[in-house]
Amino acid sequence: MTLNLFYFLAFLGILCALLVVFSKNPVHSVLYLILTFFAIAGHYVLLNAQFLAVVHVIVYAGAIMVLFLHVLMLLNLNQDAEPHKSGALKFAAAICSGALLIILIASLKGTNLITAEQTVVADLGTVKNLGKVLFTDYLLPFEITSVLLMASMIGAVMLGKPEKNQSTE
Repeated sequence: MTLNLFYFLAFLGILCALLVVFSKNPVHSVLYLILTFFAIAGHYVLLNAQFLAVVHVIVYAGAIMVLFLHVLMLLNLNQDAEPHKSGALKFAAAICSGALLIILIASLKGTNLITAEQTVVADLGTVKNLGKVLFTDYLLPFEITSVLLMASMIGAVMLGKPEKNQSTE
């Protein structure tokens, strides 16, 4: 069951990533990128890292993709304004990507494959264990970080607040 789900998510992620690159419409490209991020979040859930999956969806699919869509809508991209690439530039890009593929294959040639039984630890990435570790072993750094974030929020409010003109009349 989980192996089939893994293969489905891998196929969906690779297909959507290819559609991001080959899509002519930039808005469709961004929407395919969101689907790619959801497929990656599905892999995180399969690896028993629920917190990482939720943070991935919130940060990437939620915030950054909304920003990308907003910028694309402000740019008003037209097909006529797009510069055409020369054949030599396309050939150079193909040579560079082929060289990158050869380097990746050479670097992965000596690695050992790890089976699923070797990597699965019972409750490694659950939110419960993360909270337990965060509030026991790392309580002081967590509290210092919260004070630092509070001070930065107060500083941002004070910097954004308009100054009052105090005249001595």
